[in-house]
Amino acid sequence: MANSVSLNAKSVPADARVANQGEVTPTQRAKMALNASIVQASASISIGAADDPQALLYKTAITSINEALQAELGENAVQNAASQDNSPQGTADRILALSTGFLDSYKKQHPDMEDSAALEKFIATIKDGIEQGFKEARGILKGLDVLGGDIAGNVDKTYELVMKGLDEFAAKTAQPQAENA
Repeated sequence: MANSVSLNAKSVPADARVANQGEVTPTQRAKMALNASIVQASASISIGAADDPQALLYKTAITSINEALQAELGENAVQNAASQDNSPQGTADRILALSTGFLDSYKKQHPDMEDSAALEKFIATIKDGIEQGFKEARGILKGLDVLGGDIAGNVDKTYELVMKGLDEFAAKTAQPQAENA
């Protein structure tokens, strides 16, 4: 609900009245009207923000994140990410794809290790990181007082799927190594 702002000769700044002996020129009136509309718009934005500050915070954050990610992930990166499969299986699949994709880099950084030892150490390192990540995520969700019911169940299911997927990846990756030996 916007408050109306009226303009009259009494609202003219003192220096303008003195300079023009109480009269307001059309240029001054236009400038005052512009200033009044700016004040009115600012007031309505401030009033709207007071009514729903979280919505303003959310919109500002999403806009800024989208701008920061635009160069790498394209327009509306946040909205596009939100539209992906966020089920326990979909989330586990993304975690597994991302984490297991570093095996070759890990082997290159540890050329002195045999493939089987590198795989074993890599999986242990990945599992430690994933366990830490899930622990932190649970802590955040608990702090927000939303870790319960379906959310807790989905977190647990995702964790189980990730650990099972890592074990399957390790077995599958070790198999060709054993055959080559």
